[in-house]
Amino acid sequence: MNNDNNNNHENNKPAGLFADKAYEPTPDASSTSSDNILKPTVAQSIATQDNQPVSTGESSASATTAPVSRVTKKTIASGEPLKLAVVGHTNTGKTSILRTLLRDVYFGEVKNEAATTRHVEQAQLTDSQTGEVLVALYDTPGLEDASGLMDWLEDNTASRRDGIERLQQFLAADVAQGSDSYDLPYDYSQEAKVIRQLLTSDMAIYVVDAREPVLGKYKDELAILSWAAIPVMPVFNFTDSQNANIDDWQTMLARRNLHISTRFDSVAFEFEDEMRLWKNLATMLTHSEMLEQLMQRRTEDWAQLYDEANIIIADFLLNVAAFVREINEDDDPLPVLQQMQEAVRQSERAMQHNLLNLYKFYDNAVAATPLELQAYQQDPFDPELLKSYGIRTTSGAAAGALLGLGIDAAALGTTLGLGAAIGGIAGGLLSNTSSIADRITGVKRLYIDPATLTLLATRALDLLTALRHRGHAATDATQLLYKGENSSLGTSLTNDINHEDEDNNPITVWPTHKLPSELKKARGKPQWSSLSSGKSEQAQLLRTDMAWSLSGKLQSYKRKS
Repeated sequence: MNNDNNNNHENNKPAGLFADKAYEPTPDASSTSSDNILKPTVAQSIATQDNQPVSTGESSASATTAPVSRVTKKTIASGEPLKLAVVGHTNTGKTSILRTLLRDVYFGEVKNEAATTRHVEQAQLTDSQTGEVLVALYDTPGLEDASGLMDWLEDNTASRRDGIERLQQFLAADVAQGSDSYDLPYDYSQEAKVIRQLLTSDMAIYVVDAREPVLGKYKDELAILSWAAIPVMPVFNFTDSQNANIDDWQTMLARRNLHISTRFDSVAFEFEDEMRLWKNLATMLTHSEMLEQLMQRRTEDWAQLYDEANIIIADFLLNVAAFVREINEDDDPLPVLQQMQEAVRQSERAMQHNLLNLYKFYDNAVAATPLELQAYQQDPFDPELLKSYGIRTTSGAAAGALLGLGIDAAALGTTLGLGAAIGGIAGGLLSNTSSIADRITGVKRLYIDPATLTLLATRALDLLTALRHRGHAATDATQLLYKGENSSLGTSLTNDINHEDEDNNPITVWPTHKLPSELKKARGKPQWSSLSSGKSEQAQLLRTDMAWSLSGKLQSYKRKS
């Protein structure tokens, strides 16, 4: 052990479950005041209130190598946050899992290469109502050479010592320091960072890439982790892969007395999997109050997010349904139709971004968003897109345009010029001149037609479903599709649609001729639409109650598979 290590015994104090067993006491440990402020260990970093971690890094050699003095043990039994270390081999997705648990696409660095994480970083899970820190999560570097470390431990530590004592002896050795001043054939400084964090944590999850075969190096990793004498739970990542080897892994884990494991795919996310992860961890603790509080709050927050998302969609649909423009009977409708279409496109884009932000997905270079899929880039007024969603069309023109022609003919006897113009651009707009006042003044009113409203609603709910099943580690837009999904995202379903039975259409949320009553009512409320009036806040207030009503119906619609 070098002198620097001895000199720094008093500088750091671990507060983990077995911290008082992890290091030998210094001669003056008994004189240390129990109410001294604890300094963070090297493995710790600072997390901001919005869960944006700021790594403290490792600025000095003494910080990375120093054993620490014995302190009074504090555990979650005294109401402290659970200290949970996330460990595993390199490139198994430890940071990816943390991103999804934190709902934070910015945490750490995710790359398809080994040893991306080089230092321990901390983040916190808090009670969203009280701000209380419930779980402190520690992202650790990958275990790069556990087999080599196991050989070193067998050769250089006494087998009759317990695991913590053997790990302590390793941490005091030169091979754990990672300094250029040591001319050594081995460097286990990365493994040392992981072990230091283990010895100051209450428990750990061991991340397994379910696609990997069971190899000797993984068995050595588990053996070393067991020496830390804290509960360890394996967590299978990338479980949605067809190459998953979970059965083989579970057999190996059982032979090492690891009978509790769980699945948590950081890309194909399922909220139930996250709850199962916390429940399984709770079964391994004597005092699980913090995890029980966390599960309750996260369940409530998840339900609230879903309610808010449906409100966003309902408000958008009402805004579009109430959108109306008036033109004189002899005016050319094309310029007005094009303006209305562009307004709806921009409104849909704003709604989509609101959903992304609500679920903490951001349209940036850090993580690709579902909006990069072709299905969301297509023009909602494209008749081919209507067909791909199974919305009935006739004679190659949009249904709304032909419906407009029918109403014109019924109301005024003949307005073939306007009907043909609308049909010619397949505009998805409904011309309605059925009121007596309009007939007298020669005014025509143009609305967004039911077919387009149905398409917009279906596409919005598709996006919401995808976001709820998308992990925050997904780096490819195509990774949003979850297991078993049968939606229209990115897929042309034209040849699979039964156009003769629209009521049984498995693609749209409702048949185009059965709009919800709230959208029908919006037709007569142009003041509800900011697209019509330009008064955004006032229009939104006017449609608030109806948005709540419609959002409840949106939640009740079940897509057929």
